Amino acid sequence: MNRLRCLMALAMAAGSSASISAQWVKQPTAGIPRTADGRPNLAAATPKASDGRPDLTGLWQLGIEIGYAANITADLTAAQIQPWARELSKKRLSDFGKDDPEITGCIPGGPRHITRGGLSKIIQTPAVIVILFEDLSYRQIFLDGRELPRDPNPNWMGYSVGHWDGDTLVVTSAGFNDRTWLDFAGHPHSEGLRVTERFRRRDFGHMDLQVTLEDAAVYSKPLTFNAGGNLVPDTDLIEYVCLENEKDRVHLVGRTAEEKAVTVSPEVLATYVGVYQVQGPAGTRQLAGSTGASFAVTLEDGQLLIYLRGKGKVPMIPLSQTMFSPRLLGTYEFVQDANGRVTHMLVHSAEEVLTAVRQR
Repeated sequence: MNRLRCLMALAMAAGSSASISAQWVKQPTAGIPRTADGRPNLAAATPKASDGRPDLTGLWQLGIEIGYAANITADLTAAQIQPWARELSKKRLSDFGKDDPEITGCIPGGPRHITRGGLSKIIQTPAVIVILFEDLSYRQIFLDGRELPRDPNPNWMGYSVGHWDGDTLVVTSAGFNDRTWLDFAGHPHSEGLRVTERFRRRDFGHMDLQVTLEDAAVYSKPLTFNAGGNLVPDTDLIEYVCLENEKDRVHLVGRTAEEKAVTVSPEVLATYVGVYQVQGPAGTRQLAGSTGASFAVTLEDGQLLIYLRGKGKVPMIPLSQTMFSPRLLGTYEFVQDANGRVTHMLVHSAEEVLTAVRQR
């Protein structure tokens, strides 16, 4: 799987509670509780480690909701984001993220690995927890009482220390370099970024996870998200290497000159505001949630925004007067009737086209 397709899959899977084991190898997980029909019993009791703590070991599908993975600042006001950071995100979005360092540089995601999650294998010991990712990145969370480095050499994945607060594992990470993005909208961070995670395995198959990002040099308010997910049994990680068979970067040219010249008036944008309900087959589940799910489209400060699955708000970049695209999340085409009233929109993904009917 090459880098762009993997990032698109991660974007689609962010915040999804559905198991994705069917995509990967079939390898029964030994020693796990199962129901009478042999299926993994995800509602069984939380397992305990040798030291009596909850054992977080396992392969997990974790990540924040897709709307926040696309725009991590969705709940902040413009005044709570440094002006230079707002402008940098706008520039990166206007180019459809063609300079995304994970794609063009084949570098680790850094804090985006923490928020986006994806498939993550947790290996727990009393002194250290290791988290492995499919792109061969990894994290070490030290539980031996050490403190974070006072003057760390900034690196891609940061430094992490943890402690137990009852049955909750609290992890603090710092020491990230400032060369990675926080989301698909290209929001930046400084080397002062600090991330706090609170892991709680509430039963055998479900993980509650709260993630807080603090970076006072860029954002005046902490950003807090729920990023939990489900155990993924009877399968395993499959590695991928970014540069292996890499054929995507040559196609990452951003918007064409013609598309960049598109200007949609506020009056036209206002006609697209509304709530749209997905019709037809359940496809594009990670975008729409399921058949019957709704998209809310709003207009703020001249920018059209879409709320995916009711979470976050993602800027919609114009490709024409009627076609818009949130980066990596398909394209959305507004359709008018003979009287010029917007009646529905067509949601284009790589696999299909869904119809979302305007409700109001």
